[in-house]
Amino acid sequence: MADQNAEHTGMPEVTFSTFILSIGSSALVQLGEVADPESGQMVENLLAAKHSIDILSMLQEKTKSCLEADEKQLLDTLLYDLRMKYVMKTK
Repeated sequence: MADQNAEHTGMPEVTFSTFILSIGSSALVQLGEVADPESGQMVENLLAAKHSIDILSMLQEKTKSCLEADEKQLLDTLLYDLRMKYVMKTK
């Protein structure tokens, strides 16, 4: 059923990986690293970026014992990269 819905809407199947990548993409927009897909503008909102990073951190904490190895690696890498970008922006 989920695959059929994804085919009809053009949206990717909802998995843990696509979910955290979606939040990570939002954080990159909020950090001003990529353009907002709707406006095409580069807009920096560090408060919103920190909130998105905090959401990913909470997910990391709450799911640490039930993730598959590739999901854990993806989340760890994503969080590391976002945190480093955030630190560079707030220096």
